[in-house]
Amino acid sequence: MRGKQQIIPYLFLLPALILLIVFNLLPTIATAVESMFVISLRSGDRVFAGFANYNRIFNDPIFWKSLQVTVVFSLIVNPFQITLALGLAMLINQKLPGIGIFRSIYLLPVAVSLNVTAIVWRLMLDKNTGMINGILFQLGIERQPFLHSTDLALWSIIMIASWIGVPLWSLFILAGLQNIPEPVLEAAKIDGANSWQSFTRITLPLLRRVLAFVLVADTVANFLLFAPILLTTQGGPQLSTNLILYETYRRGFLYGDLGASAAMLSVMLIIVFLIVGLELYVLRGDD
Repeated sequence: MRGKQQIIPYLFLLPALILLIVFNLLPTIATAVESMFVISLRSGDRVFAGFANYNRIFNDPIFWKSLQVTVVFSLIVNPFQITLALGLAMLINQKLPGIGIFRSIYLLPVAVSLNVTAIVWRLMLDKNTGMINGILFQLGIERQPFLHSTDLALWSIIMIASWIGVPLWSLFILAGLQNIPEPVLEAAKIDGANSWQSFTRITLPLLRRVLAFVLVADTVANFLLFAPILLTTQGGPQLSTNLILYETYRRGFLYGDLGASAAMLSVMLIIVFLIVGLELYVLRGDD
């Protein structure tokens, strides 16, 4: 009887496990297998090529450029989003006048489709007719080519990604904040701790698990960012926003080089696993 009771929790987890295998594990394995073949789109023939596709991409400067852009993008956007999300969560966790209304509207960007968000931002950032440049013009500031400048395009993508990311991650951090026992914070005040000391020595340590989850999820989400690139810059100008996932799409679906595309995707997955493993190691707790 006890053995059956021990099996019951695993039975409840079985549907989620099946979905993970079907939609995550099997496609990952299929991608690794496809990266070993040269595939003809015309005839559908598949010729085993071993590591030839990897050798080609490792000798391709465009691949290294896309990897460089992705690393720079991640190093900027991840701490930027998490810092803003933490600040936003701290704000909406306060008992302030009108905070209930603000809590109702700050998640609206999450409710809008990412494709729609990208299109709206593309229109807003247009140099000639965009709302943002219209405001700058009224303030006497020269119109900016946000999506057509090698200096501004990546920052524009970071802004678009953060428009959705910051409210979403703040929701998880807010849940962590509300799970911190109030008596602990009150005891710190009684002991003479100021707001900064309470935040750094109590709040942040108790948010370690939540922040670890948010950092990992944010890292994966930004490595897989695709729609804003496709709908705004198409990797330009001069490959300045050509993130590695968009380059895999470009190589596979625009140029028909499915083997190299699969190889790039496999390399990207390995990099993501390594970064996530490092993040979990750094943010590990004593337990």
